[in-house]
Amino acid sequence: MYLVKSPLLLKWYYPSLTWHKSRAEKAIYLTFDDGPIPDVTEFVLKTLRDQQVKATFFCIGDNIRKHPHLFQQLLEEGHKVGNHTFNHLKGWKTDDATYLENFEQCQKLTASKLFRPPYGRIKKSQVRLIRERYPEMNIVMWDVLSGDFDLQLSPEGCYHNVNKYVENGSIIVFHDSLKAFDRLKYALPRSIADLKLKGYEFRTL
Repeated sequence: MYLVKSPLLLKWYYPSLTWHKSRAEKAIYLTFDDGPIPDVTEFVLKTLRDQQVKATFFCIGDNIRKHPHLFQQLLEEGHKVGNHTFNHLKGWKTDDATYLENFEQCQKLTASKLFRPPYGRIKKSQVRLIRERYPEMNIVMWDVLSGDFDLQLSPEGCYHNVNKYVENGSIIVFHDSLKAFDRLKYALPRSIADLKLKGYEFRTL
């Protein structure tokens, strides 16, 4: 079960996290979680290159270790990168010391001021620990969840989720993962093209 639009209750409970950017500007922020991996990340990069759009990639440390050339390509093509832990840990089910250690393993590879907790699950105590060690860390959640990870969702449904719920300042989540690929390869190029027609500017975090 997931909500395409981030619920107000979560935003209230975690007010220090970034859920969206300015509603006053007609700009949106494409983000991709769980890569980099061959084929899928390469498809995303080609799509973004063709559309002349930049995005932000929240990378799993172990995938950076396995595919360093793809991580380097993200940087060389002008995209931003963020920390997504080394092993995609779920904060609610992980003790704080283990979570921080796994975060720092990935941080050594990304050297980023951006972090997105996998599954969007993080304890307030984990937020506090990360902020104590890295005061400038921007912990980024999202405004619109494409649902590309949902095996029960059609590619058309994924495309609909993005285009129905986007508004000024939206942070949109896709996944450059094998699980998401069938929906991603349909929804991503169409969503970008349609959002451009609506006059949105694409920015990185």
